[in-house]
Amino acid sequence: MIATRGLTKRYGRVVAVRDVDLAVGEGDRYGLLGPNGSGKTTLVRMLLGLVFATSGEIEVMGRPIPRRTGEVLPRVGAMVEGPGAYGHLSGRANLALLDASGPGRGSRRTRRRRVGEALERVGLGGVDDRPVKAYSLGMRQRLGLAAALLHDPALLILDEPTNGLDPRGIREIRDLLRALNDDGTTILLCSHLLGEVEELCTRVGVMDRGRLVLQRDMADLRAPTGLVEVRTPDAARAAVLLDGLVEHRDGDRLLVKAPDAAELNTRLVADGMRVAEIRPQRRTLEEVVLSLTGASADRFDRPAGEGA
Repeated sequence: MIATRGLTKRYGRVVAVRDVDLAVGEGDRYGLLGPNGSGKTTLVRMLLGLVFATSGEIEVMGRPIPRRTGEVLPRVGAMVEGPGAYGHLSGRANLALLDASGPGRGSRRTRRRRVGEALERVGLGGVDDRPVKAYSLGMRQRLGLAAALLHDPALLILDEPTNGLDPRGIREIRDLLRALNDDGTTILLCSHLLGEVEELCTRVGVMDRGRLVLQRDMADLRAPTGLVEVRTPDAARAAVLLDGLVEHRDGDRLLVKAPDAAELNTRLVADGMRVAEIRPQRRTLEEVVLSLTGASADRFDRPAGEGA
């Protein structure tokens, strides 16, 4: 669905994106992660033909970008760097204008129905005629998502789609995206909410300082590490019994090298240990991302040794 090869974007001496080989398969729910300034938004803008690459190749739906952008964009829904709208118009009027514009414009006869369906899907079906400038941040996000869904896209590219939403709203959007994906829509999602990406996405890419430093299926990232976490009031005795297998001990908690948690539990119980909790260790997405990335570009620390 999306493929880039050696994709690079320079702004003078600054390399915003460097040698990226992105691979988003048809039907993926792909989460693109990384700190501020890592190059995510620049990459997405190049995929949409909004920014020209310095070097490298881009294919979206098998078509080269930007040369064949006009064929691709009618089948793509996107919300990048926040939703845009005419503040003095209502949400319905904004969507009607969007539906009437561009190469993918829809039939005038069915416009009202399309706009109504898009608003209904994102939870704005009952919105009145108030201008968008009076909308809350969460309502603006929902409107931006409705605009991206207006023409039933085969590919949906979203930048922070749940920004400004409360926990219930976040769950509603997550359920909507999962349902769209089940119906065949491929999703590329940029987000800082690692928990949401972990909950929703089937594949993950991590960017840092312009490079794609990781690209793997979520199932592989969440696979057991080969270590088992054990909590037992008999931690000291268990550490002696498992001499050479205990990687770390902290109070009543042990981290043990063991391929099978059930087998380890049987061994401990057979030797009279009381096991309060036992489970295979799995790395969280947060741990993976933090281990691969540096500080955000919006952070400016005082140089080492400089006084206050």
